[in-house]
Amino acid sequence: MRAQPADAPRSGGILRQPTSVWATAFAAVVAFMGIGLVDPILPAIAENLRATPSQVSLLFTSYFLITAVAMLVTGWVSSRIGGRRTLLAGLALVVVFAALSGTSGTVGQLVGFRAGWGLGNALFVATALAVIVGAASGGAESAIILYEAALGLGISLGPLAGALLGDMNWRYPFFGTAVLMAVGFLLIATLLRPAPRPATPTGLTAPLRALRHGGLSTTAFTALFYNYAFFTVLAFTPFVLHMDAHGIGLVFFGWGVLVALSSVFAAPVLQRRIGTVRVMHLSLALLILFQLGLALLGHTGIVVCAILCGLPIGMNNTAFTEAAMEVSDHPRPVASAGYNFVRWTGGALAPYLASRLAETFGPSVPYYAGALCCAIAMLILLARRHHLRPLDRVDIDHAFQADPLPARI
Repeated sequence: MRAQPADAPRSGGILRQPTSVWATAFAAVVAFMGIGLVDPILPAIAENLRATPSQVSLLFTSYFLITAVAMLVTGWVSSRIGGRRTLLAGLALVVVFAALSGTSGTVGQLVGFRAGWGLGNALFVATALAVIVGAASGGAESAIILYEAALGLGISLGPLAGALLGDMNWRYPFFGTAVLMAVGFLLIATLLRPAPRPATPTGLTAPLRALRHGGLSTTAFTALFYNYAFFTVLAFTPFVLHMDAHGIGLVFFGWGVLVALSSVFAAPVLQRRIGTVRVMHLSLALLILFQLGLALLGHTGIVVCAILCGLPIGMNNTAFTEAAMEVSDHPRPVASAGYNFVRWTGGALAPYLASRLAETFGPSVPYYAGALCCAIAMLILLARRHHLRPLDRVDIDHAFQADPLPARI
């Protein structure tokens, strides 16, 4: 287990953070907006570029596939040029490729530009987590909650921004993201001071070697199946809602709000009470239930279940991220890179496979497949639970920080 430095703050309000942390968190919000930004405009993109749902779903697949592979080199890059320069390089790439996405004339061009966007996103997101964990007050738990809050806020605002701007023109959300990321670039450039580089640069194969650790590999491959279900909901549901951009945007705004609230409030409380691994089991079971609702219910039920999926997704995001950071002795940037490489692969596969399953077998089948993936994830947790025993110590530490009285009795 990774020991916390003796002089590290053991507690502190999550809102009491250095300015550099808030600047990084703001840029993270905008980066995560890019995930759900295209949700409300998927039908409009399909119509305007004369593409099928499975072709349009490649916007997610190219984005997450490049993000997953690029995660393997983020530590290698940041350990050589520094976290600040890596963040700025990632932001610059997102600005360029988001703007180019808005100029696309074919779905192929848009898929390609989204791939470049994914490269920038990988450089930024993996490094941002390490920067926030390293600079935030209150220890790793507060930092991860702040990071997941940024994720939830970005995911909730993305569909809303996509709906508002996409209602005028499907290209405007891409240009809007480029502008916001340029603002994030300026904030990082002016407010984040360069941090010392590690004495030993990270090797290219370090993230893959880190996955030899039983706890990290268990967390990562469980997250792969969970993320398949997650992105089935996110990327495929707009096509079964049969709503305009505003309607889709509002549904996923509600979904994203629940992601943010459950990440920040529900997950930490439940982790202290029942433990991180049990939170994963509970969240996966709830996600199975809501996906079956998406498969079986009528239009109103689909809307309700799509929004409610935000609850287990938010809890799982926090539980899995903290597990990946704490279950092994590997440096956090290395553990994060290996974990994200595996889990984003699930996010890359789900949008395209879900659309193809729907086109071949019907719109309910993708959700049955997502529910099956959640069940497989639960089986992995059960079969390899002994590898996750280090998380028991983390849960005890969190419970002590929340209520230190029993230790004094």
